[in-house]
Amino acid sequence: MALSLTIGAVIVICCIVFNKISNKIGVPMLFAFILLGMLFGSDGIFKIEFENFEFAEQICSVALIFIIFYGGFGTKWATAKKVAAKSLVLSSAGTLLTALLTGLFCHFVLRFSLAEGMLIGAVLSSTDAASVFNILRSKNLNLKYGTASILELESGSNDPWAYMLTVIILSVMSGGVSGWRTAYMLFAQVVYGIGLGAIIALGAVWALKHVEFDADGFDTIFIVAVAVFSYALPSLVGGNGYLSCYLVGIVLGNSKIKSKKVQVHFFDGLTGLMQILLFFLLGLLSFPSQIPKIIIPALLIAVTLTFVVRPLTVSLLMLPFKAKLNQIAVVSWAGLRGATSIVFAILAIVSDAYTKSDVFHIVFCVVLLSIGIQGTLLPKVSEKLNMIDNDDSVMKTFTDYSNETEIQFIRLNIKKNHPWINLKVKDINLPPETLLVMVYRGGRTVIPRGGTIVLEGDVLVLSAVGYEPKRSGQQVLLSEEEITEDSEWQGRTIAEAIPRNVLVVMIKRNEKTVIPNGNTKIKPGDVLVLHTSDKELLG
Repeated sequence: MALSLTIGAVIVICCIVFNKISNKIGVPMLFAFILLGMLFGSDGIFKIEFENFEFAEQICSVALIFIIFYGGFGTKWATAKKVAAKSLVLSSAGTLLTALLTGLFCHFVLRFSLAEGMLIGAVLSSTDAASVFNILRSKNLNLKYGTASILELESGSNDPWAYMLTVIILSVMSGGVSGWRTAYMLFAQVVYGIGLGAIIALGAVWALKHVEFDADGFDTIFIVAVAVFSYALPSLVGGNGYLSCYLVGIVLGNSKIKSKKVQVHFFDGLTGLMQILLFFLLGLLSFPSQIPKIIIPALLIAVTLTFVVRPLTVSLLMLPFKAKLNQIAVVSWAGLRGATSIVFAILAIVSDAYTKSDVFHIVFCVVLLSIGIQGTLLPKVSEKLNMIDNDDSVMKTFTDYSNETEIQFIRLNIKKNHPWINLKVKDINLPPETLLVMVYRGGRTVIPRGGTIVLEGDVLVLSAVGYEPKRSGQQVLLSEEEITEDSEWQGRTIAEAIPRNVLVVMIKRNEKTVIPNGNTKIKPGDVLVLHTSDKELLG
């Protein structure tokens, strides 16, 4: 066991080192993880024998649970909803059309059987969320016209559709599945996946808001359990566990729950570890000596998928939305195939369905070409097509985005004979660039207004711009609200727009920080930093 742990630790360290190297040479780090797995594998230098596809399928499925869950958890719905129609059409109809066209190409051009051709099409039909997210974040690749959000939402939500197609085709290939049975499987995958996912998500949000956990970190453990449960329960009754898992992630990630930042950091690390494990394990499973035997069909599939099927699919589905041609071109090029395709290919190996071709290595080779070439060139292609938006940050498309602002929270105890006792807040002469954020009084939080009277024993919390954030001893709950052209708050003053239980701590406007008052007018492009009480979290 000690030897296995040593090897495992060395592999993780090597993956981290490879990450640094891959970033410097411009190659996606996930591609490096696969290559490292191949290096350690049976045909590699270290000759680690590993051919247990059943065990690998179970490990990969668990890793995908957290990757897909965090894909939903990290989706900022306020930004994504503006492009949700395009994204969801691409993730559903786009996945089906990609599978169909790829399957027909494999059948009529490469002479695969129709069933095997459709299986390869289904397995390769989804855009890989882990690969897309990794490239967008690591390269800070912010794209015009909300394209980063389109890719984020599409790649995060199309894996369940590809999984559904793969399961149904494998069931048909295994024999004994009638048309009615196939129709029911389709119904169960979608309805049970969405229905149970919604119920689990609402229950989890209620628990996180109303249950007091006994120790720090227990809420994180609870969310981990919810993520696993959201996959397992629908799967038990024939539903799409990945669809449910993604839905639960979106709901939790965009709900007003405590310790959101802690959850983001935890799942960021956990998902990173899962990606290392997943891509390395898939590389370990492969036999590079088998690739020359399938390189021609794999190369033809990769070229057709990249330059014909994906562009045709994206064009047909995005032109009705009046998308610009350069946006269509970037979305087409960003259709990366990744780990999920290889995992679904493993399903074909462990299932009862008979396949004449080496589906695993064909898919594996297509994925290597896709991540290695498309992933590496995506930033350059985006730049050449004039799709880079240098005035914004791609991190705003994720819920873990937080713009660093130099602001300090100062705790002030109002003791006997303090000069502010019995004064109204509006009559207190505060120092420049400071604001009274909240009042702790008798174990409860009071949102201060101009007429609020300061009492002996109060604990005041002041904000001051120009210093690094400090902890005041009590939890200061803040959230950001970006004001768009169609926001109901834009054009109104703070006093008119903001509910009485919410305080605008400051406004980020054109790279400046504004300490507002009731007469401050809210403008499009403003980012409001808001505070509210514990019972009404802003997330």
